[in-house]
Amino acid sequence: MAILKDVDKRLSGAVSHYWQTRTAQAEKQGASGQKDQGFRSAVTGGAQMDGFSEFVEDLILEAGLSKESVFRKKALELPGYFRPTKEWDILAVDNGQLVLAVELKSQVGPSFGNNFNNRTEEAMGSALDLWTAFREGTFRSATRPWLGYFFLLEDCPKSRTPVRVTEPHFAVFPEFKDASYAQRYEHFCRRIVLEGHYTVASFLMADAAGVEEADIRNRHPTCGLSRLLNHFLPMLRRTQERSSSYDFR
Repeated sequence: MAILKDVDKRLSGAVSHYWQTRTAQAEKQGASGQKDQGFRSAVTGGAQMDGFSEFVEDLILEAGLSKESVFRKKALELPGYFRPTKEWDILAVDNGQLVLAVELKSQVGPSFGNNFNNRTEEAMGSALDLWTAFREGTFRSATRPWLGYFFLLEDCPKSRTPVRVTEPHFAVFPEFKDASYAQRYEHFCRRIVLEGHYTVASFLMADAAGVEEADIRNRHPTCGLSRLLNHFLPMLRRTQERSSSYDFR
């Protein structure tokens, strides 16, 4: 696993690329005189997560899949059950079988509330759509694909500040009482794996100060980078070995 030797360096570079890309996009739109409202100008240009998608692609190739089996920039649509298609960030399709689908997401302040709800609802909906389509035989696959979720959250005082919850009728789970948005995302990533919606979810935090050499924080051992690395390659190899006995062409 040669790629794992440079994990810290690769992730630091991916986070630096993230912040540099956001800054460059915001400055470009500001100079053009067509700046989007608020912080949207830093996200409408895309490409912020390229460093992470390259890292995941290298892990897939390290697991033994061919370059032709990995899709990262195009042909990312998969059919759904509740909607025609869903575009993922990374796909692996080998021998006519869906092996892997990965979603890469991030969130930066100042508004965390509505975005948290949107992000979690989107992730749960995407998983439900894919697994229902799988059940209906859409992917012509006898083996369940590997489904991954990767989330980067800005590490800042507001993302770490406790947030009150409203309980007009029933009590929320104790772990959500006065939990920060960082803690909410931590619980979310842990539970979507626990409930079988995703095979692995990785949750990282980093602040904008680390543009040159990013400081990355893992939040929880069951949804951190260590779980991603420890389970990714062996699991993907087993999936590939099982799929090799089928011919869907």
